[in-house]
Amino acid sequence: MRNILFEWHLHPTTWVYLSSLMTIGIYFKFNRLWSVRNLDLLGLIAFAPGLLLIEHRQYQLGFSWLFAVGGFFLIRLLLDAVMVRRPLLEPNLSASGLTFTLVCLLVFLMGNVIAYQPTEEDLAGARRLERLLARAEPAAGQEDLLQHGPGYPLFFVFASFANRAFMSLESADAEQASRAALEDATAKATAILGHLALIAGMVLIGYKHFDNLQTGFAASALYLLLPYTAQMTGRVDHVLPAALLVWAVAAYRRPIVAGVLLGLSAGAIYYPLFLLPLWCGFYWRRGLLRFCLGTAAALLVLVATLTLTASSVESLLGQLRQMFGILNPLEANLVGFWQYHEPAFRLPVIAAFVAMCLSMALWPAQKNLGTLLSCSAAVMLGVQFWHGRYGGIYMAWYLPLLVLTIFRPNLEDRVAYTAVFDFPIRRWRWWTRKSNA
Repeated sequence: MRNILFEWHLHPTTWVYLSSLMTIGIYFKFNRLWSVRNLDLLGLIAFAPGLLLIEHRQYQLGFSWLFAVGGFFLIRLLLDAVMVRRPLLEPNLSASGLTFTLVCLLVFLMGNVIAYQPTEEDLAGARRLERLLARAEPAAGQEDLLQHGPGYPLFFVFASFANRAFMSLESADAEQASRAALEDATAKATAILGHLALIAGMVLIGYKHFDNLQTGFAASALYLLLPYTAQMTGRVDHVLPAALLVWAVAAYRRPIVAGVLLGLSAGAIYYPLFLLPLWCGFYWRRGLLRFCLGTAAALLVLVATLTLTASSVESLLGQLRQMFGILNPLEANLVGFWQYHEPAFRLPVIAAFVAMCLSMALWPAQKNLGTLLSCSAAVMLGVQFWHGRYGGIYMAWYLPLLVLTIFRPNLEDRVAYTAVFDFPIRRWRWWTRKSNA
């Protein structure tokens, strides 16, 4: 991209001002100044100062700012279920203009990925999985979990196979260069594919579940406009779990598919496991068994992969411990907000978060697609308040769901009992009884 557009660089401060003005110009309802939509837009723009403070190494103030704005949206999402009146507030831009804007934003942000230098976290998965495939991974101990946090390097399988095939043809010095180039290209390609999947999922939700294609385009364009998206475009640990969660919502009518996608996201970053009470409560009247089977199957496949690549029983147990985040909260290596505050105060935050997640199995009593969207966003937003490593900046885990919640229509009729596909044999029996009658 730098060779095509000379001196290409999307400066965070410049993009904050430009994107904020574009957000107001495209989405702000000037004829309804006191609408909830306008308040949501101002709240999304309010994330930007915190991100800029972190960008300029003002960590303590920056994380505190993100937590304050996140607290506002957590309350907003929990109250979304009682907001029955959902008037259709279309963007100020026409459908064709909005589509053009979406495509242009996507192209330029993907150019930002190409110019982005992957972090050590982006590349660590490929390096570690190569050792796993060679059955040379040492037993993962306490230090490994403290350093990397919970998660599983699943998405770099093809990079490792490509590295192996290519390195056998090169000398020792060329080995290092080819490995770095392939890891870099794989991380960037994965980030680009993740963003394409994320945007496609948001558009599909607007078209299939909101019955309005323009709403899907509007929500996707707003997500791409946000300053966070420009700053963290190349982070695969941000975008891939977000894409899986968005597609889980898009596939909510098929519990097995939704369960597999949710299980994969939980296997990748651990934290979506806290969504299980909410989603089980949603599928309680229809689809619960299929959803649980899909989630369990995805997790079992990931565990089976570990058993095939572990070099010893100790290595397998250590990898399982890291995958499922089994760690004493008081022993966590805290980086970010909790680095500057008393770690003991993190324990009541974790307890309140777990209580909130468990309560969502029963509340709201009548769950529909709208509550599934808003409460899923609330859970993934709540993770940020106790996340031990830079909690607050993993905004992609909840931002797409939050934006879709802002744009969603009234979805009270989209409950599991009527919207979820039944077993084919049951549908055949129902059709047979109807025909005989």
